[in-house]
Amino acid sequence: MQVSVTSTEGLERSMTVEVPADKIEQEVQQRLKGMAGKVRIDGFRPGKVPFSVIQKRYGPQVRQEVESELVRDSFYEAIQQENLRPAGTPKIETDASKGENLAFTATFEVYPEVSVTVPSDLVIEKPAVEIADADLDNMLEKLRTQRAGWEQVERAAEDGDQVIIDFLGKLDGVAFEGGEAEDFTLELGSKRFIEGFEDQLIGVSAGDVKEVNVTFPENYQSADLAGKAVVFEVTVKTVNGPKLPDLDDEEFLKALGVEEGGVDNLRSEVRQSMDRELGQKITALVKEQVLDKVLDANPIELPSALVEDELRQMANQARQSMGLEGEQEVADEVREVLGDRARRRVALGLMVGELIREKGFQADADKVRTRIEEMAQSYEDSQAVLNWYYQDKSRLSGVEALVLEDQVVDWLLSELKIEEVAKNFDDIMQSQ
Repeated sequence: MQVSVTSTEGLERSMTVEVPADKIEQEVQQRLKGMAGKVRIDGFRPGKVPFSVIQKRYGPQVRQEVESELVRDSFYEAIQQENLRPAGTPKIETDASKGENLAFTATFEVYPEVSVTVPSDLVIEKPAVEIADADLDNMLEKLRTQRAGWEQVERAAEDGDQVIIDFLGKLDGVAFEGGEAEDFTLELGSKRFIEGFEDQLIGVSAGDVKEVNVTFPENYQSADLAGKAVVFEVTVKTVNGPKLPDLDDEEFLKALGVEEGGVDNLRSEVRQSMDRELGQKITALVKEQVLDKVLDANPIELPSALVEDELRQMANQARQSMGLEGEQEVADEVREVLGDRARRRVALGLMVGELIREKGFQADADKVRTRIEEMAQSYEDSQAVLNWYYQDKSRLSGVEALVLEDQVVDWLLSELKIEEVAKNFDDIMQSQ
């Protein structure tokens, strides 16, 4: 087998492979002979079909199969021989000019040579945060707001209030289908209705009758209403304001998992939860900062095939998160939005992979289990989550990759200067 490799542009390589005809012929003949005792052809007894007949009938098909397999096998043999690491699927073109020899050219990108150095002047800012009593009080207020009920109020409706209304929609003075309801409950600011509808109800009181003027969007599902201006006659029956539960309300405490100890226990558990979430957030922010700064200091040439694969995965994950099934080609607008993130992910993967190889890091089984247990805490049946990961090697390898990445970050932190910077709780928790 003859192999020659040329560099075309950047990471792209063009590899020409030529397999001698006698190797092809030998494999073809061997397979045809193996068929002699098995094939059935009308007019011949089983096992008595002449080889010349077998060769005539099945020879072209067998040769095609052999050549296809030899292209595949010789490609992998050639890249090992030339010590190449293809990134992505090669584009293969056969060359019929070599007579009976099998010749083809494979064009592909290779993984870049990655070398990571850690500049001595890099500084990592680590947030230093203390949870103040005011932070705890704010969090408790948020929890009360999340579990708010409703109570009737004798005042004008405000954004965030609930109104109970009757309404009748008219187009050019004529009621239209689907535009009428009685005792309809609507939370102002929820954006459940056509744009502008809820805004015009701010300030109404129980007993008011109001005309609401809105325009249906151009892409509205009903063609008869799309882009049309309509008027809703709205009768306000009730205005309800949010009613927050008291901290010592028994149902409120139980909803938060506090069975005993009252408000004091609630404050203690909420503070512990805030401490835990704050620690996770700081760790994530520091990790991102470390990887970004080291990556900026070590630019990596990226194979377009890897970036394209990452883009496709990200786009399909986005589709699945929206409840859409199947895969689609990556649209130009999606490519524009996700392109930088995809390139960053690929570059980080190459950099982290090189450091794992260079430092000989291995995923510690205890750390992997701890990581899974942490992820399982938010589920009711944590044991089922543990089983789910350990029953599938691909799922488990995903967690192992996270643990290895953490080891890389820990090592980088040991090589970098760290400065603590005072921050407040809300700023850290709201940071992206």
